[in-house]
Amino acid sequence: MLAILALEDGRIFRGKGFGAPAERSGEVVFNTALTGYQEIFTDPSYAGQIVVLTNPQIGNYGTSPLDSESVRPYIEGLVTREFSPISSNWRSTEVADEYLERTGVPVITDIDTRALVRHLRNFGVMRGVLSTISTDEAALVAKAKSIRKMDGTDLASIVSTKEKYTFDSNDAKNETGDKFLPDSISTDGKKMHVVAYDFGIKQNILRMLARENCTVTVVPAKTSAADVLAMNPDGIFFSNGPGDPEPLDYAQQNIRDLAGKAPMFGICLGHQLFGLALGGNTYKLKFGHHGANHPIKNLETGKVEITSQNHNYAVDPESLGSDVSVTHVNLNDQTCAGLKHNEHPMFSVQYHPEASPGPHDSHYLFKDFRKMMEEWKK
Repeated sequence: MLAILALEDGRIFRGKGFGAPAERSGEVVFNTALTGYQEIFTDPSYAGQIVVLTNPQIGNYGTSPLDSESVRPYIEGLVTREFSPISSNWRSTEVADEYLERTGVPVITDIDTRALVRHLRNFGVMRGVLSTISTDEAALVAKAKSIRKMDGTDLASIVSTKEKYTFDSNDAKNETGDKFLPDSISTDGKKMHVVAYDFGIKQNILRMLARENCTVTVVPAKTSAADVLAMNPDGIFFSNGPGDPEPLDYAQQNIRDLAGKAPMFGICLGHQLFGLALGGNTYKLKFGHHGANHPIKNLETGKVEITSQNHNYAVDPESLGSDVSVTHVNLNDQTCAGLKHNEHPMFSVQYHPEASPGPHDSHYLFKDFRKMMEEWKK
C-alpha cells in the first residue's frame, strides 16, 4: 500500500502504508521518546496531530490494553522509519498494524524521518495530510494548506468526557484483578476526594491520584466552578489536553473562581490555563516539546528531573504578576515549566509527572498535592 505525507509548504514524503486505508490531516509534530508508542497513540493531547516518531523501529512489541492512556488512539496519523507488521512480546494482545487499522489510523513508513524532523525543526510545525488512498500529490498539498490552524481552536472540550464518572483504587486493576498502580497506596487511612477537570486526561494520572489514596470524580471540561464546589472536593485537578489554551475562557474563569477555595494542581494544558487565569500570556513554540528526555530544574530544590513532555504552547514567565512564582525551568530552552501562587494553594507543571512508561523522576508532585490537601483540611 502506497502512502504519501504532504506538507503545506509542498514537501512530499512517499513510503509504504500500514494501518487503516484512510486519509487524515492535522499538525505534523515529532516525538523523540524511545519507548511508549502506544501511550503516544492514545494520549488525547495529540488530537488534531500527525505524529512522527524519531525512534526508527516502531511496533515491535505490539499493543496491550494495559498500555492505553484512553479508550482509543487520538493521533490523526503515524509516521515512522520502520514499522513492524509483527510483534514479539508476551504482553502483546494485538500487533500495532492491526490495532491502528481497527481504530482508523493510517501509517506511513519507510521514509527518511531524520529529514522530516530536520525540516520541522528548521521551519516549525506545519499542517499536513497523510493518505494511503490517494496519490494526487498536488491535491494533498492543497488540502494541507486548507486545514484549520490549531491556533485559536478549542480541542479540549471535544475530547473531554461528556458525563462525570468516578475513579479510585478499585478501578486501578489489570485484567487479572491485580492492582495496577505505580507504587503502594498511601496508608494514612484518610481518603481524599479530588475533582478532576477532563481536558483530555490520561489514564495514568487517575492511577497516580488513586495511589495517593484519592477518589477522583472526573468532570467535563465546561463544568462550572459552582458545580465543582458543590461536590465538596478536598482538591481540584486540571488535566492535560490538546490545542490552544487561549480560547478556553470558560476554564480560565473557573480557575479564578476556584482559587483559594481548595488546593489545585494543573498539568500541561492545566498549567497553561493557570498561567492565563493568573494574568499571564501563552505563546506557541516553534516545534513544541514532545519527548521523554527533557531536563527540568526545580528552582526550589536545585534538583534536575528528566521528564516526559507533550505540548505546543508555553507560559510567558515575564507576563506573570508578583503573586505568582516560577518553580521549574526547562533547561533546553529556559521556558517556564512550573509555577505556583504565592498566597493560594495552587501549583502546576508543564510536563507529565505521571508519564507512563516513564521517566518517574517527578512522581513526588502527586505526593506534594496530597500534602497540600492534608494541610488545607487542618
